Amino acid sequence: MNQLTDEKLKDNSSFVKVDFSMVTFTLAGKDYGIDIMKVKEISKASTFTFVPNAPPFVKGVYNLRGDIISVIDLRVFFNLQVLDNTNTESENMIILRLQDHTIAVIVDSIDNVVGISTANVQPPHPLFGDINIKYINGIAENNGHLYVILDVERIFGTGEAAEAEVSAESGTGRRPPSAQAPVPGAGNAAAAPGKTAEESPEEELDLTFIEETLVTFASFYPSPVNQEWIRNRFSSWKAKRGENVQLANKEDAEAFLSSFYSPFTGTFWNNDFADKIASFINKDSKGNFFVWNPGCANGYETYSAACMIKKYFPAVNLKIIAHDNDLIKISMAPGLAVSKPGEGLIYEGFLAESTGGYQFKKEIKDSILFEYHDVTHNYSLPKLDMVVMRDTVSFLPSDKQKYIFQVLDEYLKPGGLLILGANEKPLEPERWETVENAGVTAYKKK
Repeated sequence: MNQLTDEKLKDNSSFVKVDFSMVTFTLAGKDYGIDIMKVKEISKASTFTFVPNAPPFVKGVYNLRGDIISVIDLRVFFNLQVLDNTNTESENMIILRLQDHTIAVIVDSIDNVVGISTANVQPPHPLFGDINIKYINGIAENNGHLYVILDVERIFGTGEAAEAEVSAESGTGRRPPSAQAPVPGAGNAAAAPGKTAEESPEEELDLTFIEETLVTFASFYPSPVNQEWIRNRFSSWKAKRGENVQLANKEDAEAFLSSFYSPFTGTFWNNDFADKIASFINKDSKGNFFVWNPGCANGYETYSAACMIKKYFPAVNLKIIAHDNDLIKISMAPGLAVSKPGEGLIYEGFLAESTGGYQFKKEIKDSILFEYHDVTHNYSLPKLDMVVMRDTVSFLPSDKQKYIFQVLDEYLKPGGLLILGANEKPLEPERWETVENAGVTAYKKK
């Protein structure tokens, strides 16, 4: 995928403001784009459930991790040429998240993520006669490619495609109301064990509302993973805010969570932190050493772990699997450019000068596999020696939190190391051995 950066104008030295990103793809040899904010994920599939009496552009329905969604072949819908495909060959799918439903569309090929300036988007023109002009948001040029930007809300919000989706019976893709919005009281059942004798019913009610609004405004899910921190934070929050303790908006939720995040979130680890993490790893480690870094974002933490392991354990054959469901961030991570580090930092020996700064050397890049992946998807992982998952679990619904720890139970080796956020704890703590070094805590699988 392309690394998205501000692009210099060739006719002067000013910069184009990149304020719109789209997932690009091809249909019948032409380039198209869809607003990345409408894209849930990209996928491949070869088997769909046939829907009797559905229009020809309805490929069928598809089980997306328990959600039954409609699959629309955009080529057939727009009466375009369909490339020959065997029954066993997987179709390229873009999973769209629209206002109240999820739907998959089949395209010829999926290219990358492209960033452009909305100021350069031109209105649709009848020249693009392959597709009804009412379905086009605009036309944009980028690096010699002319992209037709589709209005998927208009395409699938009304008209033929919407009717087809209804006709697909169980293939509507609509989640039950309880799954469409945060469930009030999420995590409340887990709060009872942490309740102290000093808390009055009023305080407990306030805390319950805090938990509910953290879900609503910040997609932060109270659970045993973070319950201790929430209660401690609530005490200091109440002391500061007095009677006005409730979270009224997103800004309040962000203020409440301001002390939750771990050191070095969104940046590189420093030497001291890297040294402490290294102290938890078996000093006799050798051979293949597999690390999983879900929620890797731009890759700062991934590169930190790679440099730390390469420095302290040069004999191991390191492989880091780094996942994130943010298409833009994961596309930027392999080409991450940084400023020159100070002398003596763990990164110093692993960077090479390049255009626009410094990039990590081949030995580091070759040890990392960056992939677009939702942490709640099904996995096919090797047996893992280490998992770095800081400040990630708390932003998953409780059922997904349980699923992640089931994945760890399956793939993390006995004695394998789990690095959670500074204010997170594993589910079923009795299954983990806590290890500490000067304020840094990790967990080893028993």
